[in-house]
Amino acid sequence: MDLSSEKVQRILSKYKFHDVAVEELQKIHRIYPGMKPSTGTYTFSDSTQKDLLKLVGNIPVQYEGRSYNFPIQLWLMDSFPFTPPICLLRPTPNMVIREGKHVDPRGRIYLPGLHNWDYPKSSVVVLLTEMIAKFEEDPPLSSKTTGENKDPHSLLAFVSNLQINDGGVRHHDQTINKVSVIGGGDLGMASVMSILAKCQVDKLVFIDVAESSTKGGSTDLEIFSLPKVEVSRDLSASAGSRVVVVTANAWSSEQSYVSVVQTNVDLYRGIIPNLARLSPNAVMLIASQPVDIMTHVAWRQSCLPPTRVIGAGCNLDSERLSRVLDINLNTHKLAWVIGELSDNKVPVMSNTGLSSDVQPDITPGSSSAKPLLDRAFEIMKNRGQRSWSVGLSIADITNSILTNKMKTHSVSTLAQGWGGIGAEVFLSLPCILGSNGSTRLAGVSLAQEEDSKLRDSVTSLSNLISQLRV
Repeated sequence: MDLSSEKVQRILSKYKFHDVAVEELQKIHRIYPGMKPSTGTYTFSDSTQKDLLKLVGNIPVQYEGRSYNFPIQLWLMDSFPFTPPICLLRPTPNMVIREGKHVDPRGRIYLPGLHNWDYPKSSVVVLLTEMIAKFEEDPPLSSKTTGENKDPHSLLAFVSNLQINDGGVRHHDQTINKVSVIGGGDLGMASVMSILAKCQVDKLVFIDVAESSTKGGSTDLEIFSLPKVEVSRDLSASAGSRVVVVTANAWSSEQSYVSVVQTNVDLYRGIIPNLARLSPNAVMLIASQPVDIMTHVAWRQSCLPPTRVIGAGCNLDSERLSRVLDINLNTHKLAWVIGELSDNKVPVMSNTGLSSDVQPDITPGSSSAKPLLDRAFEIMKNRGQRSWSVGLSIADITNSILTNKMKTHSVSTLAQGWGGIGAEVFLSLPCILGSNGSTRLAGVSLAQEEDSKLRDSVTSLSNLISQLRV
């Protein structure tokens, strides 16, 4: 492999494991001489950019007795080979990407070998071999045709002597409504069934995480084979999701509460970064417990913007509160439960009516609304948070995101800067939800009692997160 060009040398010199990287590149050249090195600037999902080395070339794929050359490019991170490459299809203008289990609509490639990357057991040579095998099962490219025909047999347009160019990846115009639910058990199943009933999804992936203590249900879903539902135990099946719901918990027999929560944090460390990498444009919806802490952990581990990592939080209580005020107490105004999902949560009301088209706001704390809200809370007192109830709440949030509904939900979100909160904590606050995630309503001054409860939650959550190894 020719690594002598000035550009390649300059970029390669910045790689953390330079000598090992060069050795790996030579191995790739011996097995796949058509993969050529070049340089470029890669733009990450958070819009940051980095000058990196990339390998560009074709891989040979056999499909039903015919040979095809599939154009790909592999971006090598500066910690290569200890981190996996970012793999993309490079379709020419006469090709169309066929989304599948291992390829998203933008042409990004997801494989078990990438998900389970562990150098030196893992290598690009092994990865390319796996890629060829997967593409032979389900070709990810077809030639452009009129109408909707994307028959893999119409790949003759690039059978031989395919020319490599620097063109980008073709994007599909149509957005696929794909949702993934991570974690089995009652809540995972309740979320799946509720989302199917509430939302217009093109595909729903249910992934039973082996390390989670909340397992079960996936076998029954496989047996009864529901429409649009794919059951998997591989996180790569979630690739290209618009919403990723995480219900997994890993409760341990540890004595201290901090140790119990740490078990969940450790579980998240193995799944959250991969989920974010597989669906970099998704909204991540957390339902694991304790929800405010685990949403905070997911945000840190995913490196996604805080607007796209939210927790189910107090949404269920908020919907119940609005219902009680409307039906039982004849008060037809929006209301939410905010704060920590604990005894410190507090109700707030809006001046906006239930059917108003005006963007809602929160009424500043006043003594006049308190008796009404206290009475509503008393009526709600004995309503627990059972799996089916939470599943319905998750489906309601998911629907607002998929349909860009711009409905206001009380979800766990980064509260720093809201109402004078200076600490980095996640609390349930009223947020407008749409396809791009969440937007908080403006903070207001609360009554003394409610403000005191909120501050107590900020202190306790800050103390707990500081004791965890995130």
